[in-house]
Amino acid sequence: MSLSRTRIAALALFVAAGTALAVPAQAAGGHRTLSHFDDGSFESPKAPANAFTEPVAGQSIGPWTVTGGSVDLIGAGFWQAAEGDQSVDLNGAGPGTIAQTFTTVPGTTYSVSYALAGNPDGGAPLRTGRVLVDGQDFQDFSFDVTGKTRAAMGYVGHQFSFVAQSSATTLTFESTVPGVYGPVLDNVQVKECKPCCG
Repeated sequence: MSLSRTRIAALALFVAAGTALAVPAQAAGGHRTLSHFDDGSFESPKAPANAFTEPVAGQSIGPWTVTGGSVDLIGAGFWQAAEGDQSVDLNGAGPGTIAQTFTTVPGTTYSVSYALAGNPDGGAPLRTGRVLVDGQDFQDFSFDVTGKTRAAMGYVGHQFSFVAQSSATTLTFESTVPGVYGPVLDNVQVKECKPCCG
């Protein structure tokens, strides 16, 4: 009988611990980091150090899916990352698109932030693209690589908010510049706004 109570107590502790881990941590400014939005810094899988791989449409970069064209997953040391070791050039052999679908609460406001730079190795200096939420344009972006180098990429932070319409939302980043030198993306974060985003 006491063994059964011990097992029940242990199970209750295990369930409580699991529930506590599932609750997002409160962050500064009234935002809670969403644990179910994953790998905004493109750290997995690992690309070769000082090199890159070129995932194409239908392939994945961890929780992200390449949904059009191809992109370059940049390995550690190839150029400066905004966070962690890796980043993504949204142009592989040409303009590419990546997307991640994550759980949301309908009617809740979410904040999206990301670090933007551009491949400094050639082409016209302006790198352009856009962010879509559930297929709808939410923000156009551009980055001028003039004076930038692999060692000093010059990342700039961007942010916008959206109100979730359903229990799952798809966030998409798309290059709109031709050629092999694209906008560079890193440190994508999605946070639930409590009570609202500024």
